[in-house]
Amino acid sequence: MPNKPGNNLVSSTIGVTNRPPVIVVMGHIDHGKSSLLDFIRKSNVVAGEAGGITQHVGAYQVVHTSSDGLKHPITFLDTPGHEAFCNIRERGAEAADVAILIVSAEDGVKPQTIEAFNVIKESKIPYVVAITKIDKPNANIEKTKQTLGENEVYVEGWGGDVPCVAISNLTGENIPELLDLVILVAELADLKTDPTKPAEGVVIESELDTRKGISATLLLKTGTLETGSFVVAGNAYSPVRFIEDFKGEKIEIATASMPIVIIGWSAIPACGALFKTVISKKEAERAAGAFEAERRRNAPKIASIPLATKAADKLKRSEIEADAFVTLPVVLKADVIGSLEGAKFELNKIKNAKVEIKIVSEGIGEINENDVKLAQSDPSVVVVGFNAPPEKKAATLIERSPVPLNIGNFSIIYDLAAFVRETMEARIPKEYIEEMTGRAKILAIFNREKDRQVVGGKVETGTIESGNDVRIMRREAEIGRGKIKELQEKKVKTREVAEGHEFGVMIEAKIEIAAGDRVEAVRTVEKKL
Repeated sequence: MPNKPGNNLVSSTIGVTNRPPVIVVMGHIDHGKSSLLDFIRKSNVVAGEAGGITQHVGAYQVVHTSSDGLKHPITFLDTPGHEAFCNIRERGAEAADVAILIVSAEDGVKPQTIEAFNVIKESKIPYVVAITKIDKPNANIEKTKQTLGENEVYVEGWGGDVPCVAISNLTGENIPELLDLVILVAELADLKTDPTKPAEGVVIESELDTRKGISATLLLKTGTLETGSFVVAGNAYSPVRFIEDFKGEKIEIATASMPIVIIGWSAIPACGALFKTVISKKEAERAAGAFEAERRRNAPKIASIPLATKAADKLKRSEIEADAFVTLPVVLKADVIGSLEGAKFELNKIKNAKVEIKIVSEGIGEINENDVKLAQSDPSVVVVGFNAPPEKKAATLIERSPVPLNIGNFSIIYDLAAFVRETMEARIPKEYIEEMTGRAKILAIFNREKDRQVVGGKVETGTIESGNDVRIMRREAEIGRGKIKELQEKKVKTREVAEGHEFGVMIEAKIEIAAGDRVEAVRTVEKKL
């Protein structure tokens, strides 16, 4: 058994050994990433993902028997394809040794395919291409290879040296060959670990459970982790009381390339942060404190702003607010950090010239009492959860609330974004404009008594209706306003006079109307966006 982390009396006979590869599966949404892992793991994860979309980083370990009969452990990372989860994809690529770029034989290269490819290039890890859905009627493998070449992914046989395998996640066709290829690429990368050293690796995901506390999924890159030690990631640390593998089973020891879960962190560790192992709590606190002190030291200094500039900025803001500009305050909760990042990305895409979405509070975990009380204190606040339903007390508070609350929880990011967008559109200040319905020329003045004038005219365009507001125009300039109180055509009272017809009208106006003036009938309508 390996020595405890921190013990210098390590066995010199163990030394550096090969470690299993960590494979990241990347590509456009719905191109078959999770389905590939389903087939490999002989389980059904897609059914468990809301809307059939992977919305977290899944980390799994399998054992593949290669064509030569040898058994090879492989760790897979499944990353979301939706653009909102770009940060998760980047973390997955940074943690991996080899990438599988998934492309559908039906659709070819899509926007997230290119984005995933760019992430792979920036990460400088070797990769292979898997063309999926070859069992579909519209599958075209050669055309897919062509679209890859058009986007600078040059596969074997098409002017490049990138390994490429056409597979079916439904039948399993060529999936063993793909795994053999991944093993070969990993062997060429010469992946090593020293099991005698304390474990080091990367934080893949973290979440807050109201019952268990803060947990994090870690991926070991080297060394060995045992119970009784402590792990430190940035300003967060946790005792390793027990270790859970990717199946949720407790294990005593974790080795390189294993995805594991550690529960009991002092704070939520940042996703993508590197972690290390120390032997005592005091050492863990010291390391976390040193990181926090360094972070504060390197935080950007806020320069002092001249008072004149501040006053100008305040005036500018007040002008914007006066121009019917409103803010939509949002409380955002999510089950894990990756989900929170994805939801914030999606909300940031929702734009409107008159309404600004402002996240006033965000966090990991269920919608709680404080979130609900904030919504009760301000009716404009919207509370949205992403895989974060209200906890029991919060649900009771919502049910008994004396004021209507705008609270929703969603398991699909599209639905969350749609809910916030609809709420925002309902808050857009209404704008009204005047619409001219008709224009008439005044031909004669019959009577004038105080503010009421009886005149005769002819409709030039549109229609004139009883009750219309009118603009009084003289030589194309507006000189005043009035209102039609009574309308007659051929001395018969009428409600409307059409274009080309003469009429008599009583107009209530303070401005004295003269022959030759024109009146424009107008109505106020809501401006269409």
